Amino acid sequence: MSDGSRNEPAMDAERFAALAAAYGGDLRRWPQANRTTGATFARTEMGAAILGQAGKLDALLDSYDVMAPGAALHGGILRMADRLLVQRRRRRAWWLGLGLAGIGMAGAIAGLALVSVVTPEFQPDRYVLDANATAFGDAGSDGETIEEDL
Repeated sequence: MSDGSRNEPAMDAERFAALAAAYGGDLRRWPQANRTTGATFARTEMGAAILGQAGKLDALLDSYDVMAPGAALHGGILRMADRLLVQRRRRRAWWLGLGLAGIGMAGAIAGLALVSVVTPEFQPDRYVLDANATAFGDAGSDGETIEEDL
């Protein structure tokens, strides 16, 4: 035996079968730590049988060929992606519009609240409401500026 095999534990059939099932019949695919003991066990009759079965499975898996997608599938995927992009852009535009409308509504409500707080609750008897009257006083022409006693 080589110096490397003295430090490695001996491999049993169960461990060898588990490694062959996981990594296949080619010992070059096995983890480096298990290759030497695996090669030693593979020389036995049981090891050769296990590697033979794993090799058959490897050959079967290697023979499987995946067909390339057809032009119809490729075109369908591209059309679906195009449609989804358009829908996403429309949704984004709707949300932007709703956001702007929400901001406008918030401004209107804040303005309404401010005017209702600033507006006096009762008007003096001598104050006559006319077409130029506002909550902030008379909005007459510039020439008719009248100071009020508050």
